[in-house]
Amino acid sequence: MGFATAATSKASTPKFRTGTRAVMMAAVLAIAPLSIVPPAIGQVRGVDSVADLAEKVSDAVVNISATQTAPQRSASAAPQLPQGTPFDDLFEEFFRRRGQGGGQPAPQERRGGNSLGSGFVIDSSGIVITNNHVIADSNEVTVIFTDGQKLKAEVLGKDAKVDIAVLRVKPEKPLKAVKFADSSKTRVGDWVLAVGNPFGLGGTVTLGIISARNRNINSGPYDNYIQTDASINKGNSGGPLFNMAGEVVGVNTAILSPSGGSVGIGFATPAATLIPIIDQLQKYGETRRGWLGVRIQNVDDSIAESLALGKARGALVAGIDEKGPAKPAGLKAGDVIVTFDGQDVKDSTELPKIVASTPVGKEVDLGIMRDGKPMTLKVTLGRLEDGEKTQQAALQDGKPAPAAPQAAIQKAIGMEFSALTPDIRKRYNIQEGVTGVVVSKVEPNSAAAEKRIQAGDTIVEINQDPINQASDVTAKMKAVKDQGRKTALFLIASPTGDKRFVALPVE
Repeated sequence: MGFATAATSKASTPKFRTGTRAVMMAAVLAIAPLSIVPPAIGQVRGVDSVADLAEKVSDAVVNISATQTAPQRSASAAPQLPQGTPFDDLFEEFFRRRGQGGGQPAPQERRGGNSLGSGFVIDSSGIVITNNHVIADSNEVTVIFTDGQKLKAEVLGKDAKVDIAVLRVKPEKPLKAVKFADSSKTRVGDWVLAVGNPFGLGGTVTLGIISARNRNINSGPYDNYIQTDASINKGNSGGPLFNMAGEVVGVNTAILSPSGGSVGIGFATPAATLIPIIDQLQKYGETRRGWLGVRIQNVDDSIAESLALGKARGALVAGIDEKGPAKPAGLKAGDVIVTFDGQDVKDSTELPKIVASTPVGKEVDLGIMRDGKPMTLKVTLGRLEDGEKTQQAALQDGKPAPAAPQAAIQKAIGMEFSALTPDIRKRYNIQEGVTGVVVSKVEPNSAAAEKRIQAGDTIVEINQDPINQASDVTAKMKAVKDQGRKTALFLIASPTGDKRFVALPVE
């Protein structure tokens, strides 16, 4: 079982099953006189019909067909082709039929052309929304309307992080368009209508409810999906999820299914997440997200205890980008961000969403906890896309000198560690920018092993104090124990330099 996008990945024959699907059923087990059954129970009922709603919105829902054109290789030597793409069947048929063609290359090979997904019109002048994965890297996109009209589309912009693309067509007359709703007002149990093109069958309408909100399926940094039991299948990707007023509350994006078909667990990206991104793609052709310039991790109970937070909350800063906005603002590794621009940060998954939705260049208040005490810093946000372009170069700037060699091997809390000598660095392929004390052995079933610390990792800090030699580890652990504390906070670096905080017991 796994998550899959709801685009039609390849031609297939759908399996149909007979029977009906009950929309809602209420049953009362009579173990007492009927007169005492509350009237409200008998009044529960489903939707009588959504025919008027379907008729109202269907003309705004479109089919998206994408084509990729590329120079064709000689048919006498078929190229190595990627597997599991939307074009598998087309490639197979092409080379089966053309494999004996004498090896004469044609000017171009047209790849694709299948109906890959759905979309919808949000502006009568010709603005169409779909998923980014529906059009992928295609260089020819066609929008097909319910009346059979086909229009070539221009890609105004696309964003892989929230899987959205904005297209523009040039119709001869105004198109039927739909509007976005305020998805923050949706509730679990609200009725929703999904419209799309599942399995290439043509326009199809399915009814269901919102099963959950703010779902994180680990598909990206801004996951907060609407979950629905309205049937979402391959080909529904990019299609709209409507409320009963005919407004778009989300864009159908993914399904959870062992077979690729609907099992009643579909996911739509909320309108509230998409609206600012769509605006940016229309205006600039690209996204402009806020950027803080930190690497963060979640705060669990053991880390909260080691930092005297009282309870697990906020986002723990594991590292600072040297050229990011956080560094001049005074933020440090080990700080816990608990508020951002007046909004509470419950955990590390919330912070990227809040920061990304904040305008570039805005000065915001950053509420942090440092050494168990609250502080407020002011930071002026940069642009995430600029930070991503320079991050790799920035990580290699200002490399500190390696620690002085110390031959002794120390043991503590289920680990052995020694100085980070040139030979040790070479043995574990540890980057030059990493400093501290290297872990050479981890005892099975120890607390360190449970936290996934392994040989080749480097202890950089303990309780935010730098570790320069092996004896520093045992000395620091003794100091923590003497203070009556049960855990110590380790900053651990992988051989590639990625850092994370780990709370370990001092016993």
